[in-house]
Amino acid sequence: MVMDINEIREYLPHRYPFLLVDRVLEIELGESIKAYKNVTINEELFNGHFPHHPIMPGVLIIEAMAQAAGILGFKTVNKLPRDGYIYYFVGSDNVRFKRPVMPGDQLHLEARVVKEKRGIWKFACRALVEGEVCCEAEILCAEKKV
Repeated sequence: MVMDINEIREYLPHRYPFLLVDRVLEIELGESIKAYKNVTINEELFNGHFPHHPIMPGVLIIEAMAQAAGILGFKTVNKLPRDGYIYYFVGSDNVRFKRPVMPGDQLHLEARVVKEKRGIWKFACRALVEGEVCCEAEILCAEKKV
């Protein structure tokens, strides 16, 4: 199942400059998701991080993985932000950064459901560029009615 940016915007409440998923390539409900974000020099964050050696901040890589995981959670339980639901990013464990992400990279995002209990989801996530792991983390999300 492929999702374009219009469908992604139905499942994520984020908007520019914090919408960090451009396309979903695969999704197995209740199992896993593969998506990507195109990293471009036109993003404002590169004006300050760092002007002479632009790299994507690690916290935004983690946020991109969490957003991909949030799409998987929302699609799995068939809920939408417009219906009053949101996924809060509530924690991360075992975060490891392996290489920098720079403008021109296509950041591939992978998330796999580890477990879900009473609206708390745990995902095993990875971010890759050209098949090389940039970041790995376990991410916790909490489903809430707002």
